[in-house]
Amino acid sequence: MAGVIYLDYNATTPVAAEVAEATASAIRGLWGNPSSSHAYGRRAAAALARARGQVASLLGCREDEVVFTSGGTESDNAAIVGVAEAQKGRGRHIVTSAVEHPAVGEACSYLERRGWRVSRVGVDGQGRVDPAEVEAALTDETVLVTVMHANNETGVLQPIREIAERTRPRGIVLHTDAAQSVGKLPVGLDALGVDLLALAGHKLYAPKGVGALVLRRGTPCACFLHGAGHEGGRRSGTENTPLIVGLGAACALAASELEQRSAHLRAMRDRLTERLAAAFPDLVVHGQDAERLPNTLYVALPSVDANRLLQRLDGVATAAGAACHAEHAEPSSVLRAMGVADALALCTLRLTTGRETTAEEIDCAAERIVTAAHSLESGS
Repeated sequence: MAGVIYLDYNATTPVAAEVAEATASAIRGLWGNPSSSHAYGRRAAAALARARGQVASLLGCREDEVVFTSGGTESDNAAIVGVAEAQKGRGRHIVTSAVEHPAVGEACSYLERRGWRVSRVGVDGQGRVDPAEVEAALTDETVLVTVMHANNETGVLQPIREIAERTRPRGIVLHTDAAQSVGKLPVGLDALGVDLLALAGHKLYAPKGVGALVLRRGTPCACFLHGAGHEGGRRSGTENTPLIVGLGAACALAASELEQRSAHLRAMRDRLTERLAAAFPDLVVHGQDAERLPNTLYVALPSVDANRLLQRLDGVATAAGAACHAEHAEPSSVLRAMGVADALALCTLRLTTGRETTAEEIDCAAERIVTAAHSLESGS
């Protein structure tokens, strides 16, 4: 929308021009069934293979470890339910954190209703999980630990590698939802030490409706869509070639500009922080002392109701709390888990920058936020 500054990149990203062109080209020319042996099918199959390689290259895994899905939610559900089902004879205990995305939290609750036991480890005041607490929650019945790499609200990075050092010696499968970190930071299967990693295309400038689950070779995981055996027998159903091509192009784009992109995201976030801090001396940055995503500013303007502020903020597209709960006025469960008082939680905005964000937009957005906040404070 003309004149509206977009600062909600953790909710979704616009499709990059290069990705849109790759997707459109695939729609026009790669309509064959990738499972068909004739020329049309072979062309589509070759495009899928190329996209699989692009995803694998970005994430430091083997091509046959990439399973294409409809997005992050399916990837998380497939990993959590699939591992639990594959190992139910060994044990029925899962460990997760108290600040997971609903795609993980609800999948765990689903298993809980079916007889699995779920332990939810808390976080400190910065929103960070303590690996020692994860280890303390493990039992002989534990078959899966699932902890997100980066929180979608605070941007706080979790110590996944340190958790892996505690799960791997015990043969416990480790899954991470990396939807928010892929494309913003270097993320790799071996670098993190995980067995399963979920990503969502629309968080890294690919279309919505496509994602991937990276599944380390040898990891026990039940088939999650039954049929003709597509995706190495993991997820049956004719592959969505155009969207997968788009995801591959987005991963290739991220790989080519990751260092520059990360630096730009951080510079824009820090500029916004400085502008707001200058106007609000009592500004609170949630997770400020923890390692965070370079683009995420989860900030409270004390005494300024965030939802009322958004109603007056026509020129800035942002969110009060997680995008998945934008319609709710109740305090964020993530902030509550961090021990943040409800009154302060209700004053919190999530401002997230992207690869297209400019310094001029940041300055203008800050000015608009300040103006709207002051109008609320004055009662005008």
